[in-house]
Amino acid sequence: MEPDVITVGLDGSPASLAAARWAADEADRRQAVLRLLHAWILLAAEAPDSPPDRDRNAGARQLVRRARDEVRERHPRLQIIEDLVGAEAEPALLGAAGESQMIVLGSRALGPWESYVLGDVSLNVVGRAKGPVVLVREGGRAASPRREGADGLPPAPEARVVAGLSLNGPCDRTLDFAFDAAARRGLSLQAVHGRPLPVHAYTPWGLDPDAATELAKEADVELQDALSPWCERFPEVLVQRTVLPESPSRALVQSVFGAELLVVGRRLHRPPLAPRLGPVAHAALHHVTCPIAVIAHE
Repeated sequence: MEPDVITVGLDGSPASLAAARWAADEADRRQAVLRLLHAWILLAAEAPDSPPDRDRNAGARQLVRRARDEVRERHPRLQIIEDLVGAEAEPALLGAAGESQMIVLGSRALGPWESYVLGDVSLNVVGRAKGPVVLVREGGRAASPRREGADGLPPAPEARVVAGLSLNGPCDRTLDFAFDAAARRGLSLQAVHGRPLPVHAYTPWGLDPDAATELAKEADVELQDALSPWCERFPEVLVQRTVLPESPSRALVQSVFGAELLVVGRRLHRPPLAPRLGPVAHAALHHVTCPIAVIAHE
């Protein structure tokens, strides 16, 4: 049986090199082949015996080889495919996504907010690919909120995989990816569910604590039921359930500090006029700085 392929899209930016490093680590974990892909519409057709000084694709080849040399230092035995594609980046990446176990793209941070900045190509790939798409920002891991420890320094956040779950529909693919990722890394999994309190939980004098507690318990039971089959399949993964009385987007952003990986879902088939990314995935892409895996589901 042929090994799986993990494809990373390269454009020569530091963010795409960070994506290549992440993809190489993941390919090594999965014993997969790493495909380094650079798409350029002006890629020239070259004869096999063309001399190097007449190679009109020399810049493109150098871009891919730079990434290859960097990941080789960490993974000398990793099988690597160098792929130059003479096409627009978006169709080339979407085509590669259909042939790969996952596709990995880089994203740069802009300004003090450390938000993901996605071009039209990356955003369209995330919104249209049927398989997992992982976005990696240069720097790679979220910073911890400033909470003072006993020694006056902020305690180091726990490394873990975080999965954002809506419970409003199927989340099997999201859970399968998240549990598998946690198991391969030897990390715990934090399942996060946000559910705003309904109007009847509020009274003229404020929040009804009994109603809020009861609703939180109901949500936790639903979350536990959703996780149960995967807890049985992955008994080695320690699972933490987090239910917050917030919108799903706010709950996720508040809970992801220090995570190694965030896993979120998006609907594969959305109404024609709806955005391709739901509010949770959209918020994650703009406010979370650790690598994000976006998983399409029915």
